[in-house]
Amino acid sequence: MDRRCVRPGKFLHGRTQILSLLALETTMEMTDNTADRPAEVIHPRPATHPALVASASGTYSTLNDQRTVLDACGVSMIGHGDETVKFAIQEQLEKVAYAHPFMHTTSPPQDLASFLCQGIPPLEPFKVYFSSSGSEAVDSAMKLVVAFHRANNNPQHVSFVSPAYAYRQQGSDESEVQYSNRLINEIEAEFCRIGPQNVAAFVAETVGGSTAGCITAPEGYFEGVRRVCNRYGVLLLLDEIMCGNGRTGTYFAFESEGDFVPDIVVLGEGLSGGYLPLAATLIQHSVYEVIQSAGGFIHGHTYQAHPVSCAAALAVQRVIRSTGCLAHCKRLGDRMGSKLRSLFTDLEFVGDIRGRGLFWAIEFVANKRLKMPLAEDFAFGSKLRQFAQEGGVAILSGSGTADGHAGDHIMFAHH
Repeated sequence: MDRRCVRPGKFLHGRTQILSLLALETTMEMTDNTADRPAEVIHPRPATHPALVASASGTYSTLNDQRTVLDACGVSMIGHGDETVKFAIQEQLEKVAYAHPFMHTTSPPQDLASFLCQGIPPLEPFKVYFSSSGSEAVDSAMKLVVAFHRANNNPQHVSFVSPAYAYRQQGSDESEVQYSNRLINEIEAEFCRIGPQNVAAFVAETVGGSTAGCITAPEGYFEGVRRVCNRYGVLLLLDEIMCGNGRTGTYFAFESEGDFVPDIVVLGEGLSGGYLPLAATLIQHSVYEVIQSAGGFIHGHTYQAHPVSCAAALAVQRVIRSTGCLAHCKRLGDRMGSKLRSLFTDLEFVGDIRGRGLFWAIEFVANKRLKMPLAEDFAFGSKLRQFAQEGGVAILSGSGTADGHAGDHIMFAHH
């Protein structure tokens, strides 16, 4: 029997779609010196020439032409060049740089897993699976979902429901609570249409990432989703690759969404703060026990739980939790949101300003009243990202915001 994964809005989720959406952006030459360099490296945007970073410190990167750029892309959660993290990396390199995960383990993965699980509201103990990227972590999470239902004699397909996208989909006569209830009712109706026994998991980004542009759910949405999932024995999987590890003002973004805990949560960018590649898939112990009872989770990667990456990530997480980063993020985030709205809300082509903590986006429109997106081939977000780069600020841009094809936004993910 097949069990599906229900996702809210196919154009808002799935990290594998990000590059295809960004490929719609207009090709623009960067004012740097990479054009005369060999082109052996395939970059995420092959048609552009990315700026060459020569060094970085704190919140700034220095390009090869000596220009400095403020890093507002946000992966480097505690900034570049932190001495504590550099020491942790060097210390682990002197002990052991690599151990094959199929035959050996090392202390840093266990230490990091224990540290991460201490930060989860103590409703359920969690277990952790480490991988090298957010995409791998989500893939592992989906395989855990399948493994869980196979232990109960069921596999998976995919179905979609409306995204929690208030700017475009909340009715003018609906309150936030009414809108949230409508979405929750739609989810339950879709479960029943498919057949609850055929639904494997509900998958969502707690705060929308690159493809969505920092969309936050209406009040009560995720608590309602949790209730529906519990009612039908469906797993709740939250992707916090971009919004987790304190970026939105709480360690896990779902902590701001009410009194519930997901079955699986995925962390990525903020885990190692950009120092080394690492991501994590956290699964409730009670769910993992079901998988374990059917033979366990047989799944591995060459660089799974890499000791040096885990040592770096543990140092980063200790900095985040011990230096008041969460309170600082919330305080500055409130100021940032107020400032963005005061500066840009009344501009003709600004449709929506949204976000939480230090994770914000601006969506642009051709018609403010009708919320009509800009022409797809205009690639306004890409042009604005280029303009910001030339002015000394590195930001993110996205396209396809409105419906998967049209629409532009830019993102500020500061640290």
